[in-house]
Amino acid sequence: MSIDLELKNFHDGIDFTAYRFFGCHKNTGGYVFRVWAPHAREVYLVLNGGGKSFKMDLLGDGESYEITVAAAEGDTYRYELVTADGRRLKKADPYAFKSDFPRSLDSVIYDLPQRSVYSELDKPAEYDIPINIYEVNLLSWKRGDGNRYLTYAELEEQLVPYVREMGYTHVEFMPVTEFPFDGSWGYQVTGYFSPTARAGDPCGFKSLIDAFHANGIKVIVDWVPAHFPKDDFGLYEFDGQPLYECPLWDRMEHSGWGTRKFDFGRGEVDSFLLSSAYFFFDVYRIDGLRVDAVASMLYLDYDKCPGDFTPNKCGDNRNFEAIGFIKKFNSVIKDNFPGAITIAEESTSFDGVTKSVKDGGLGFDFKWNMGWMNDVLFYCRQDPYFRNYHHNKMTFSLVYAFSERYILPLSHDEVVHVKGSIVNKMPGEYGDKFAGERELLAFMYAHPGKKLNFMGYEVAQFKEWDYREGIEFFLKKFEKHAKMTDYVRHLNCLYRELKPLYEVDDSWNGFEWLVVDDKYNNLFAFNRYSKNGESLTAVANFSGVDLHGYGIAVAKGKYRIILNTDNRAFGGEGKLKKRVFYSRKQTGQKGKHMIFVDIPRLTCMYLKKEI
Repeated sequence: MSIDLELKNFHDGIDFTAYRFFGCHKNTGGYVFRVWAPHAREVYLVLNGGGKSFKMDLLGDGESYEITVAAAEGDTYRYELVTADGRRLKKADPYAFKSDFPRSLDSVIYDLPQRSVYSELDKPAEYDIPINIYEVNLLSWKRGDGNRYLTYAELEEQLVPYVREMGYTHVEFMPVTEFPFDGSWGYQVTGYFSPTARAGDPCGFKSLIDAFHANGIKVIVDWVPAHFPKDDFGLYEFDGQPLYECPLWDRMEHSGWGTRKFDFGRGEVDSFLLSSAYFFFDVYRIDGLRVDAVASMLYLDYDKCPGDFTPNKCGDNRNFEAIGFIKKFNSVIKDNFPGAITIAEESTSFDGVTKSVKDGGLGFDFKWNMGWMNDVLFYCRQDPYFRNYHHNKMTFSLVYAFSERYILPLSHDEVVHVKGSIVNKMPGEYGDKFAGERELLAFMYAHPGKKLNFMGYEVAQFKEWDYREGIEFFLKKFEKHAKMTDYVRHLNCLYRELKPLYEVDDSWNGFEWLVVDDKYNNLFAFNRYSKNGESLTAVANFSGVDLHGYGIAVAKGKYRIILNTDNRAFGGEGKLKKRVFYSRKQTGQKGKHMIFVDIPRLTCMYLKKEI
């Protein structure tokens, strides 16, 4: 492709491989560097912290600069831009493949690893498969000696077998694109093409992903196109004035986060972001992107007071430019990587998030069910004595459960900022907390929707997640915590084995309420169905008392308990002795059958119909 055509596509917002042109690339004369800086008076390339400086040449578009110099892989570089008003700005390369952080704020010359042969992205995405995601912060899953970060190689040795042995189907990395402030957890990005150098180089990152694939585990990465930080070496007012950010007063900043919003709809910004997304599929062969803070992109008045935004041309609060970008993003990814999945963290009732673009939707494959998460955790935090006043928190999700394709998340956001860890949200005495977590997870796995859980819940860590430390795996020295890990592993394996738990997640064909309104006993019972009609009955007693001989209307047959969260092997009390139940025909009620079950307090059971 000619340089003129490359630049035209870039400016038109249809270049989704801009990283192959901009940035730093090896050529016959050494390395060629290109950067977009339309408002700059002059641009210089600076190597190795100032050892050499080269004035860059303006390209034919009058906005981009280029130079070829003799350099070596591993050399550091930055751009120095002279602004229209004479200031000199030091900037990292927006398209750099590697950063020098934390040693310096410069970029690093790096030749990308060869793309792996991985065919899963070439196959159409499937929705009737088990998806059970382990959400991980790579820098705080475990720490090495002296509380140092583990390297990508160490994560390959330790994290990959752990995720496999625990029975997860997918792993999701919190943002790995380079970021300057650890306390942002990676959500304030300065390097949209650079896996964080804290854990090693891009080859190490690629090897980690390849290792997950070799073990049958798919990889999802958090991606942050909604905003970026105001660090002066990053995208912030890159050439002396708003460039990547929107210049309009009411669209420029996320005041609540202290960050800048991207200028969606500007061709060059669209090309930059599309290329970042495409890059991780193309080069690293990841399986999916989870798009952060989608709601903040969709609405002009997000986190704003009335009067602090300008309505769109239709007079409402939709951000048409951002909506157009999201549709373009999903179309590009799906057209080029049919097996890729895209996931929206979207917390409102915006219509059509997982509807295809051609049918008028945004085009995501899945949406996080934030409403389910908030409602269920609110309910579980209540003392069982008062849960009857909040019964609808557990049933409301079924009003809208099939309006989108959902993932049920118990994410990192729920175990920080004094919200308490999952086990510590549960009321009651020590043993009650563990029983509460076991029941919550069993209820979650039986509820329609794919699953996501954040690291640490599987060891019942009482302490909230702290990005400065690793998960407290030492807790497995204690019986209750070790048995919680065994329980989670068992539940994960059960989920993968039982088709009713995952095959029909998006319609009433896969779900039937059996007991929906018994708020006085805090009890819920429902059936899940596979495509061929195989059924599984879930019964959950969220009360603080044992229920004896509780009647549940079911189809005629024999039912066997295949999961009992009160099992001693999982840390329960082992109250339930009977394992098999035969339905009884009810006198005077034509065709109606019942099973009568003892259900210990704070217990969820799965019963499988055998005949």
